[in-house]
Amino acid sequence: MHADLILYNGRFHTVDRTQPLASAVAIKDGKFLAVGEAEDVMQHRGADTQVISLERRTGIPGLNDSHLHLIRGGLNYNLELRWEGVPSLADALRMLKTQADRTPHPQWVRVVGGWTEFQFAEKRMPTLDEINAVAPDTPVFILHLYDRALLNRAALNAVGYTKDTPNPPGGEIQRDAAGNPAGLLIARPNAMILYATLAKGPRLPLEQQVNSTRQFMRELNRLGLTSAIDAGGGFQNYPDDYAIVDQLAKDEQLTIRIAYNLFTQRKGQELEDFQEWTKIVKPGDGTDFYRHNGAGEMLVFSAADFEDFLEPRPELAENMEAELEKVVRHLLSQRWPFRLHATYDESISRMLDVFERVNRDIPFDGLHWIFDHAETITERNIERVKALGGGIAIQHRMAFQGEYFVERYGADAALATPPIAKMLEMGVPVGAGTDATRVASYNPWTALYWLVSGRTVGGMRLYDSSGRLPRETALELWTRGSSWFSNEQGKKGQIKVGQLADLAILSADFFAVPEDDIKAIESVMTIVGGKIVYAAAELSSFGPPPIPVLPDWSPVAKTGGHYRLQQQNTRNQKIQAKLPHQCRGTCSVHGHAHDVARKSPVPVSELTSFWGVLGCSCFAF
Repeated sequence: MHADLILYNGRFHTVDRTQPLASAVAIKDGKFLAVGEAEDVMQHRGADTQVISLERRTGIPGLNDSHLHLIRGGLNYNLELRWEGVPSLADALRMLKTQADRTPHPQWVRVVGGWTEFQFAEKRMPTLDEINAVAPDTPVFILHLYDRALLNRAALNAVGYTKDTPNPPGGEIQRDAAGNPAGLLIARPNAMILYATLAKGPRLPLEQQVNSTRQFMRELNRLGLTSAIDAGGGFQNYPDDYAIVDQLAKDEQLTIRIAYNLFTQRKGQELEDFQEWTKIVKPGDGTDFYRHNGAGEMLVFSAADFEDFLEPRPELAENMEAELEKVVRHLLSQRWPFRLHATYDESISRMLDVFERVNRDIPFDGLHWIFDHAETITERNIERVKALGGGIAIQHRMAFQGEYFVERYGADAALATPPIAKMLEMGVPVGAGTDATRVASYNPWTALYWLVSGRTVGGMRLYDSSGRLPRETALELWTRGSSWFSNEQGKKGQIKVGQLADLAILSADFFAVPEDDIKAIESVMTIVGGKIVYAAAELSSFGPPPIPVLPDWSPVAKTGGHYRLQQQNTRNQKIQAKLPHQCRGTCSVHGHAHDVARKSPVPVSELTSFWGVLGCSCFAF
């Protein structure tokens, strides 16, 4: 058989234990035809075969995020200014001002999660005064994790919050001495106030939502992602909010394989939601690119235990068990896989009581079901999950909230939060993901860095050697491991003959670079189903051209998505060139010397950013 595409002169890590390494692959009709050494693979070369040398680049199976809010994120991606990876608050505020100046009335500037103050050189949040100073007239909404949102004065006017606006249940509108809203919304601990306020902002028109979804997929392709399991989300109604991704699938314009879960939207009517949906769609309906995957991650509102480590652990409602049991019984009777958001072991214990009771009447009998997150799950409850045939989808939320967790529960408690090594040792299926776009970054390399190094994005060491994963294991969770969570094990997740030809060629060797450099890895070629969907660097000529961003004022048109370290390095070089008078200074915090300008034309904000990249927050003027 002649291949459609042959890649050779590479270093493929296959995640196939029977053949862990290869130098070449052949692809035919969207699947791997041959995997091995070049002389064997080249036997499949024909007159029409495209042949590409990878110049010794590292190749891996396409990454698969087992818990991503891709559909909702895609509809809004072009509206959002992303602070993922931004090294200093000075940079973040500069980006905010630039975007505020570009954003037309009545649109907002939205920074919607994926960042933490600990990533900044200044190690602090922006103040409301700073936000109002850089954006006095354009509404600005900045979401921080699950715990708070900052609104400038223009945004408060836009959403209509006044002295007379009451606090919603589980939330607080912080007020000044006169009782007027100050611009800070706090989840205590329910995040609904944050998401309900965000939903008040203008939406993109249909054409631009299509463009936004395609831009988000291309951004994920840039990072090596080829598959994702969409975990639903608040304000994501089925089927209305699925229409765009559904049409893209029909038009063969998806560049990420999507398995989607359905997330109940109506408190008190959760069972009715699932009764309706089980009549119109069945798990597995669709194609290898777009298919239904079951229920969750919200099954009933009373079972939601949002992690907000600034607040005490929430106690679930007394009626949780009764409400959850009704839904689970219905799902099992229809053989629907399901997933359930569960942060704390105390919540998991109560949920497992329900599952075990239902299992006695309606056996799970191999049905795939999932706990999402499970940061504090105990060994006893891991055993119970295994006994019922469940899996655990873990995410790098601790990379963004680890400092808060340690402050509340202590460093010893953080050593196994979540206890991934124990899950693997006990034989429970584990898949890795991000829970992006609002809580953590969608960048899989940030997550892989966390798994390997045991550090937060702010640099705090959370885990000792027993809690950190070998790079091979971490990659396996992001590929073969995640395939279980959409019932596609054996179909994808490995570079193996017969499996779907999804792979990424990396900008640097994940298995050789220093730990800190893992965060900067990207893909220089991403292939989905044998089709090149993204290419860069020396391989750029093989990829499709970029898609123009709509609208042209979108933050994506100016700054792209996840902050590129290369952009910062280039800017630093320009700053260095502007420094005409050097003086020697010593950093009293870090104990190292560096050169700064006593009298320089470079703005102090740029110098703040410059030294912040080097990890220094003090200045020697």
